Amino acid sequence: MSGLRRLLVAACVVGGGLLAAAPGAAAAGLNWKPCAFADAGAQCATAHVPRDYDHPNGDKLDLDVAKSPATGPGKKIGSLFFNFGGPGAPAAPYVEFNGADLFPVLNQRFDIVGMDPRGTDIDLDSENSVYCNTDPETGGFYSMPFTTPFNLDAGQLIRKDKRYISNCIKNSAPNLLQHASTADVARDLDFMRKAVGDDKMTYLGFSYGTFLGATYASLFPGKMRAVVLDGALDAKTYINRPMQGLREQTSAVERAIGRIWQACASDQAACSGFGGNDPWLAFDELIDRADAAPIPAPGYAPDPRPIKGDDLRAAAFSAIYAKQNWGDFTQAVAQADKGDGSAIRKQVDENWYGRDETGAYDPINDRYPVLSAVEQKYRKGNVPLYLQAGEDCWSEYDHTYVNCGYTELFYGLWPIRAQDRFTGPFKVPKSASTPLVVATTYDPATPYRGSRKLVRDLGNARLLTMLGDGHTAYGSGSPDCIDPKIEDYLINRVLPPAGTKCRQEVPFTAPTEAAAKRAKTRELQIRPHTRPLPRIGR
Repeated sequence: MSGLRRLLVAACVVGGGLLAAAPGAAAAGLNWKPCAFADAGAQCATAHVPRDYDHPNGDKLDLDVAKSPATGPGKKIGSLFFNFGGPGAPAAPYVEFNGADLFPVLNQRFDIVGMDPRGTDIDLDSENSVYCNTDPETGGFYSMPFTTPFNLDAGQLIRKDKRYISNCIKNSAPNLLQHASTADVARDLDFMRKAVGDDKMTYLGFSYGTFLGATYASLFPGKMRAVVLDGALDAKTYINRPMQGLREQTSAVERAIGRIWQACASDQAACSGFGGNDPWLAFDELIDRADAAPIPAPGYAPDPRPIKGDDLRAAAFSAIYAKQNWGDFTQAVAQADKGDGSAIRKQVDENWYGRDETGAYDPINDRYPVLSAVEQKYRKGNVPLYLQAGEDCWSEYDHTYVNCGYTELFYGLWPIRAQDRFTGPFKVPKSASTPLVVATTYDPATPYRGSRKLVRDLGNARLLTMLGDGHTAYGSGSPDCIDPKIEDYLINRVLPPAGTKCRQEVPFTAPTEAAAKRAKTRELQIRPHTRPLPRIGR
C-alpha cells in the first residue's frame, strides 16, 4: 500500500461497531477476499471489465470492488449498488472502511456493493486513476484568485488551463480517458450486476450518481429492480447544455447562501451574533475588508496563511452543502469579523480544496473536471465564448461566479472525448420498474427544478420531495419520512404516493449544540456528494 493510499485510507475511517471479516466465495469471476482494512468486515475483489465495450473481448480494465455482506434479519434480497457523486468519487473504499455502518438498514437485506467508477481508484498509480498532480490552489480548476473582469489576463488564463490539462493527461492512466464516459460506467454496473448473480439492478445514486442512474435506466430499462436517484440533476441539460446547467446551479447556490443569512437575521444566537439584522451586508463588508487587508489565521497550525475575500466566498460555497454545517460556518465568519480567520482557513483548506494536515490534496478536485470534460457537450476552442460567459457570471452572481464562465474555459480547451458517451434520450418505458427521484427544494448543487425536469423526461418516474436545505435527502435530516420511504421502496418496491412531501428536521443551531446533535444521529462524514466542491450533480 502506497503512502498516499494509506493516508487516504486513514481519512476514510469512521468509528462504530464494525463486523469481523469473513472470506467470501468466488462468484461469476469475482474472487471475494477479506479487505486489507479487515476490521469493517467487508470483502474485496477486482472486476476485469472490457476497456472498450465495442470490443468486449479485447483489453480489460481492472476495477476495485468491495461489498458488505447482508447482516439480516430477514432473507437477503440481493445486492445494492451505489454511487456518491462527483463525477470522481470512488465507491469501494467507503464499503471497505465502513462496512455495515455505511447503510445499516439497507445492509440487513442487501449486500452493499461499491464499484469504483472509471478514473476514481484512490491508488494514484492504478490503471483506473485520473490524477493531475497540480496544486489546486494555484493551478487547478478553482485556483485563487478567482478570475474577474478586473484581474483577467486572458493569455495567462489560457496558459494556466493548458498547463493543467497537460498535467492531467500526462499523469492519468494511459488509454483510460477515451473510455471514461458515464455510459461506460453504466455498462460496468450491468457487468457487475451479472457478476454478483442478480437478475435485476438495485441502485442508490446521489448527486452526479443520479446521472449515472438515469443513464443506466435509459440503457438497461428491463434490468432495473429498484432505482433511487437522490439529489437528481437534469440529465439532458447536464450532458448537452452544460453551460446552462452550471448557470442554473450557480443561481441555486447564491439562493442557498442567502438562506443562511436569512436564518441568521432571525436567530442571532445560532449565528454566533454575526451581522445583526443584516448579516448579508455584514458578510459583503467583511469580504471587502479581507480583500483590502487579509485577516490573520494564526490558530490553524497546518496552514496559518491569512484569509482573503475569495476564502470567504469559498467557505460560503462549502457551507451550503449541508444544513448541519451552517452553525460552524457562521461561527467562523463571526470570528473572522473579530480579526481571526483561522476557522475560515481550516474550512477552505479541508472542505474546498480537500487539503489535509500533510499538505496533500484530495484527487477528486482533478477528477471532477476531467471526467466531466470527456463527455459534456462544451464548444471546443471558442475562447471568446468563455471569456464573455465569465464576465456574465461575475455580473450575475455576487459570491459564486467562480462556478461558471471563466472556469469553463478548461472544458473549451480540453482535447479528449470519450468514445461511447450517451447523450439521451433519457427515457424509461412504462413496462419497466419506476425509478424514485428524490429532490430537496433548496438543494444548491442539483436544483429542485432540474429534478422535476428529470421526472418529466424519464416519463415513468415518481418524485419524492424534501422541503429543506442542503444537497441530497437520504440521511440528511428526515429520519421519519424521507428515509423510511426510500428504504421501503428499495426493500419492498413500494413507491410513495404521488406528490409526497417530507419536511426536513434539521434546525439551524450554534456549533456546540449542533455537534451534540450530530453525535446522536447517523451522519456519513465522508460522502463526496456532501463535500463542498462546487459541481453540478455532485
